[in-house]
Amino acid sequence: MTMHVLRVAVLAALLAIGSFFLLVGTVGLLRLPDVYNRMHATSKATTLGAASLFLAGAVYFGPEGPGLVSLVGIVFLFLTAPTGAHVISRAAHKMGVPFYGDADWPDPEREEQ
Repeated sequence: MTMHVLRVAVLAALLAIGSFFLLVGTVGLLRLPDVYNRMHATSKATTLGAASLFLAGAVYFGPEGPGLVSLVGIVFLFLTAPTGAHVISRAAHKMGVPFYGDADWPDPEREEQ
């Protein structure tokens, strides 16, 4: 009986954490001023949120079948989200999308000195 209560508590915690991070990522997407800040909010917060929801699926279904698919989804998410954020950032930079405020890209020639 205690294992069932513990499993439900872990599921509830993972679902709450995942929902919170997804909500934070959504608010960041809607409220932040430029593409770089929005990309950061969506890639970081929603990765943690979706991973928490995938992990909740793995806890609920166990280590085989749909639970294994959830674990593979976490690995896929952690491999592709940073890559996608990097590609979006480089594309925005190459298109000339400016930063918000007075921020600027680091100068590689100044860093070498």
